[in-house]
Amino acid sequence: MTDHKALFSPTTLGPLKLKHRVIMAPLTRSRSIQLDSVPGDLMREYYEQRASDGGLIISEATNISLPSRGWLGAPGLYSDQQVKGWKQVVSAVHAKGGHMFAQLWHTGRSSHIAMTGGATPVSASVDSAYWMNPNHLVSVPGGWVQPSPHRALSVEEIAAIVQDYLEAAKRAMDAGFDGVELHAANGYLVDQFLQDGSNKRTDEYGGSLENRTRLLSEIVRGLSSVWGADRVAVRIGPYGTWNGMADSNPDALFARVARELDQIGLAYLHLIEPRVSGSDDVKTSGPLAAERLRPYYKGKMIAAGGFEPNTAEYAVSTGILDAVAFGRYFVSNPDLPRRMADQLELASYDRSTFYTFDKVGYTDYPSHAAVAAAV
Repeated sequence: MTDHKALFSPTTLGPLKLKHRVIMAPLTRSRSIQLDSVPGDLMREYYEQRASDGGLIISEATNISLPSRGWLGAPGLYSDQQVKGWKQVVSAVHAKGGHMFAQLWHTGRSSHIAMTGGATPVSASVDSAYWMNPNHLVSVPGGWVQPSPHRALSVEEIAAIVQDYLEAAKRAMDAGFDGVELHAANGYLVDQFLQDGSNKRTDEYGGSLENRTRLLSEIVRGLSSVWGADRVAVRIGPYGTWNGMADSNPDALFARVARELDQIGLAYLHLIEPRVSGSDDVKTSGPLAAERLRPYYKGKMIAAGGFEPNTAEYAVSTGILDAVAFGRYFVSNPDLPRRMADQLELASYDRSTFYTFDKVGYTDYPSHAAVAAAV
């Protein structure tokens, strides 16, 4: 049995001092109070269960504005009520000695007018094939439906969205978070600007790599002006195809992204490995994106996507990664770091409850200690 010494050695991410390197990945779970996207007692209990002394939790994707919404049940950071709800969540995590970053999210074209307050979804460019594809679905009060037709943003509107990110970052600070992570992956708004499969613009936000990375750079520098760069992180999905994404030269694109972000002094860069697309497994192995981008990014790097305890230990012990983020195993193992440290059996997860709306498959997974006590 392989020990996990590297995973359970201390490290730092910006000013955060972590006692271990098993990070909880951002996980959309649809349990905020509707219709106002407010974190409630159920969410507080869920995150409190998964907090650990000296560990880091990255919040589920959290909308920066009403028009940015695209997923029923996802929380927000654009109202005082939402800040109050998040305060309770973060306080519970801190009480157990844990740290927590807020992941900031704009869904862009992956949305529906039922979620945006009636506003037309926006993107870098218009692509009718996207909203007409029956495989692209979004969660709305009536169930899963195809996205609404979207429109391209004007340059002036882009500046306003950057400001929305800054306002959400300020609210995250008010809520007591330890930092913020920009969601720039999985075919949502920032990713829609990065990749030329979705970005057909001919202005300063389209065409060249410099132009397509401009929005990412503007948001990150804005977030850094609020928090300081060492409390800001970015999540990207190199080579990901989820939500209809594609790029003609992903190696060049994401190498540039990594180089640009390396100059800023972020808390960490967070990669989604191409072994996972949405909630589905892809049959590849190894930390593929991390290995390709490590030469261009010298700062702290974490990754998520199909890791097992032993593959995570290998990635950290060899220096490819500084920490590993686990998603689905954290769903079914609220005490995941303890189970991994003690090499205990991991409980399996139930995919059918990933995106439902009550405690079943959410807060009812017991810790290993609770299971042992019941025997």
